[in-house]
Amino acid sequence: MPNNIATATSSSKGILLMLLSLFMLTCSDAATKWLGADYPAGQIICFRAVFSLIPILVMVMLKGGMRSLRINDRRGQAWRAFYFAVGSSLIAVSMIVLPIADAAAILYAGPLMITAIAVPMLGEQVGWRRWTAVAVGFGGVVIMLRPTPSAIQWLGFLPLAAAFCSSMRDIYARRLAGSETANSMMFWSALATIFLALLSLPFGWKLPSLLDWGLLAMAGLFIGVAHYLMIESYRVSEAAVVAPFKYSGILWAVMFGYIVWGDVPDAFIICGGTLVIASGLYILHRETKRKRSA
Repeated sequence: MPNNIATATSSSKGILLMLLSLFMLTCSDAATKWLGADYPAGQIICFRAVFSLIPILVMVMLKGGMRSLRINDRRGQAWRAFYFAVGSSLIAVSMIVLPIADAAAILYAGPLMITAIAVPMLGEQVGWRRWTAVAVGFGGVVIMLRPTPSAIQWLGFLPLAAAFCSSMRDIYARRLAGSETANSMMFWSALATIFLALLSLPFGWKLPSLLDWGLLAMAGLFIGVAHYLMIESYRVSEAAVVAPFKYSGILWAVMFGYIVWGDVPDAFIICGGTLVIASGLYILHRETKRKRSA
């Protein structure tokens, strides 16, 4: 009985941490979209990354010190930082130019891409059931992009490209897990994002108001804290328990989109998003079942 209580407690803690993490990430996305009406995307991306360094450096001081920033696999770290920087930039732009729920729904194609990419890059074996789920999920992506040339949502390819970059980032994170710390990967990836965003400095940057400085700080701080909360949720609970709650992000996105901008997802987003999320959950189920039987 005590073991069951401890397991239930850790599961509840992991779920709450994951829910809070996704809420904070969506708050950051909403702040980014709001700021995007007045500031260049590159400026927003740069300051978000700068402020995200604060919680990262706090964790460096608490866990491992400067030694935790050591790079053991330079090539792997460079590729992960590249995909992180490009992916986070594309996510920010997607949130600015699209309804926030539309962008979030398309971004959930990421787990489908990871399943497909893991075969050549990690040598993982994927059975026909998961390949079928991947195909169904990408069918959902096609629906969200609109099925006819006259109505195709070309801007929807921005979050789709972001999902690909995020998938590659996570693939490299798996590769680096044995040699690099979480502090190291997050720190160098944040720096790469700052340097990439600084390339846009000549294109219309301007001094933010006091309120907007606060929003920029919140957006960056929330990103940094949210990633550590997500890591902690996986540490205290099984991945099979907490991972499905990553999809709570779409609920927060719909809520923010409706309350702040009056956006309501259309039938294409609802139907396509449902297929993508259902496929992702099924892939997670199959992966969990495979690991437990191994």
